Amino acid sequence: MNNYDVIVVGAGPAGLLASGRAAENGCKVLLLEKMRQEGRKLLITGKGRCNITNDADLSSFITHVYPNGRFLRSAFSHFFSKDIIDLLSRYGVESTLERGGRYFPASNQSSDVLKALLRWVNEQKVEIRCGNRVERLIVENDAIKGVQTNGLQLFASQVVLATGGKSYPATGSNGEGYELARAVGHTIINAIPALVPLETAGDLAQRLQGLNLKNVKATVWVNNKKAGEDFGEMIFTHFGLSGPIILTLSRIVVDALQKNLKVEISIDLKPALDDQKLDSRLIRDLNEHGKKKVVNIFQFWLPSSMVPVFIDQLGIDPEKACNQVSATERKQILNLLKNSRFTITKHRSFKEAIITAGGVSTLEISPKTMESKLIKGLYFAGEMIDLDAETGGYNLQIAYSTGWLAGNSCNKLMQQTSNP
Repeated sequence: MNNYDVIVVGAGPAGLLASGRAAENGCKVLLLEKMRQEGRKLLITGKGRCNITNDADLSSFITHVYPNGRFLRSAFSHFFSKDIIDLLSRYGVESTLERGGRYFPASNQSSDVLKALLRWVNEQKVEIRCGNRVERLIVENDAIKGVQTNGLQLFASQVVLATGGKSYPATGSNGEGYELARAVGHTIINAIPALVPLETAGDLAQRLQGLNLKNVKATVWVNNKKAGEDFGEMIFTHFGLSGPIILTLSRIVVDALQKNLKVEISIDLKPALDDQKLDSRLIRDLNEHGKKKVVNIFQFWLPSSMVPVFIDQLGIDPEKACNQVSATERKQILNLLKNSRFTITKHRSFKEAIITAGGVSTLEISPKTMESKLIKGLYFAGEMIDLDAETGGYNLQIAYSTGWLAGNSCNKLMQQTSNP
């Protein structure tokens, strides 16, 4: 039989929640996945640990979502962070709360999260077919009738598209879902990499490769105007900058780069001290260790691997005694500690982007059901919608909530088409 109540396309977190919930509602559900395995991208989230969700309250949660977090108020009201934690707990996955309100599985294994969701979906009698790429949606009179996959037509009066965005294409997210939606009349907001590392000019970042900084402040400057800032952790790479605060700020950077604007990021290594307090500390340290070589005093101010790079930048003789450091040189030291500047030349590709910004326009989706406003019976869930969020478990919660709401909106209906 090729007839179903609901066909869900994409077996990531959004598709799993949609298919499981639709089946709980009594629907005959088919879940199609083009890869050979379900949840490929889920397995690599959180560096393989899976940042399940965040404990922020609903109103706060929405502020971390772009470009229109309010669109998710209904979805979050139906299924939120506590609900996914409870669902996973029922299937043996206990969660631990870490800094920043981030929930991870106690086992630190994303595979445990995937196994639990698959157990739930299988218990609901969802039929799963992997290795099935959907080639087109079957639409008649502005209503969904089914899909064509691997040359075979499968029929359903309700279809949920949950194919992901374009990030990490090796996991199956290559933007094909956008084309399926576009082909039936939907508007696709330009998809660009989000939560993506940044490349910098020069070799400064490269010389600091592997250095992880905590409790620093990064500020984005677009055409010399402050455009955003974040506080926390970052890392230097062989090509430039990465880490949580850089990824969060990358949304501003990518947008500016698309417009060919000048973009810089400044790093404040001492955000707890204003210029005056930091200058007082520099003066005190230099005076207290007046006869020591200046190279040794830098150990008090910087991680050891930064010291030689910093001194090179300053052009100070490392053998100089501390009591010989001039006021001008001290001001240069202060400026580097408070305002180390990096010119951003480009962002990394979708292969390294955690998520995708852009996608199916939310203006064409009902926020109360996730149903298309253009095609009756067509629903959207997860990353393919024009919604993206900061790091911290927010994006996965968007997938769960929109998937659950889409599945919950599907009803057990008489098939309006039959297999010809």
